[in-house]
Amino acid sequence: MEEPQEKPTEQQSTPNTQPMNGPTPEAARIAELEAQLAQARQEAADNWNKYLRERADVDNIRKRQERLLGDRVLHQKKALFHKLLGVMDNVERALVFQDTMDRAQLQQTLRMVHWQMSEVMRSEGLNPVPTVGENFNPYVHEAIEAVENSDKPEGTIVEEVLKGYTLGDETLRPARVKVSMGNK
Repeated sequence: MEEPQEKPTEQQSTPNTQPMNGPTPEAARIAELEAQLAQARQEAADNWNKYLRERADVDNIRKRQERLLGDRVLHQKKALFHKLLGVMDNVERALVFQDTMDRAQLQQTLRMVHWQMSEVMRSEGLNPVPTVGENFNPYVHEAIEAVENSDKPEGTIVEEVLKGYTLGDETLRPARVKVSMGNK
């Protein structure tokens, strides 16, 4: 059975209720904070979109730089190979005519090909390491033998076994040399 509920005839007043003349200060403050929150959310979304665009731009710049670097390396390789092809052409010509050349002509041809190859290497910045008569330098020389009873002072290179090369300021291959131990 249901008991009849009592319907209030008077409005029950609560201590916080005020007459409905306008928004309460709390409601105005809540509306202001909600507006600030909406604005902050909008700024956050805008900043996130800007971040994503900037990140994509940086990624595109990185890819473009990698592509440009690859293109530059390929261009330099082509230029080097073009120079080397000239040397190879002369070697092939010499091989075609080797049967018709005497020893002196063959030696002259080899000297010319060697000179041409040296010029190609020099033009690319590859230079031979000076050796015989120079003081031993461990940065550009590799000692493979110490020669005793030499008329050269100690630490002087007396013989080059394998030519070394530098590329700019960097040692590409150290020269293998024999070094004097001085007179003992």
